[in-house]
Amino acid sequence: MNWSALDWTILGPAMIAGLLVLATHVPLGAQVLDRGIVFIDLAIAQIAGLGVIAADAIGMAEGGIAVQVAAVCAALLGAVLLAWTERRAPQQQEALIGVMFILAACAGILLLAGNPHGGEHLKDLLVGQILWVNTTQLLWLAGVSALLLAALALGWVERLGRFGFYGAFALAVTASVQLVGVYLVFSSLIIPALGARALRGRRRLVTAYAVGALGYALGLGLSAVLDLPSGAVIVWTLAGCALAGALAAPAQTTSA
Repeated sequence: MNWSALDWTILGPAMIAGLLVLATHVPLGAQVLDRGIVFIDLAIAQIAGLGVIAADAIGMAEGGIAVQVAAVCAALLGAVLLAWTERRAPQQQEALIGVMFILAACAGILLLAGNPHGGEHLKDLLVGQILWVNTTQLLWLAGVSALLLAALALGWVERLGRFGFYGAFALAVTASVQLVGVYLVFSSLIIPALGARALRGRRRLVTAYAVGALGYALGLGLSAVLDLPSGAVIVWTLAGCALAGALAAPAQTTSA
């Protein structure tokens, strides 16, 4: 074990990124579970990632504003399509979400087929680069998160109906997928919400936030000390914290 690897200058920004991701993903995750469309974030994240890959394929500067616009536009188009399919075929919505995910994933592979660094780009999309986030990325994520939280709190999302939910979801996922990757986007959305599923109201959100924050903190610390990939470790620590939260939740509910 390498205890000297617990360097706040590296782990601190990564932890802030994780908390910003959780800020929007926890309340959206609760809605996803309530709606029964668990894999929506995988589909939207993959579509946003496809926008990034397409922008790179046509020569746009990596990490530039044009790439961000491409990712947002791709995700919003996916949101429009999901809102339309929910209206036309609600019983098949989960299956259609799965189809969209696999189509976007395969399209990304095809676009990267001729790129000598395609494998590396694909890995970055899936597992992210949370340890290497910079101040500009954190400020961008903080701005988007604040806007989305305000929209949720003020009821703007509900007023836009189906597209309001899918559009908010698309913006949240697009803002986070390039920092933490598809796997952590899915885990941040679903796992804390599962850990607090037995609870209700404010306690449900508070518990989910606590599960997520503890999962990120433990995951980052363990990955540094054990010299293991951060994203993969965080997924496992999130799952462990969610399991503990789920086991404790019935007792908390009974005593309330």
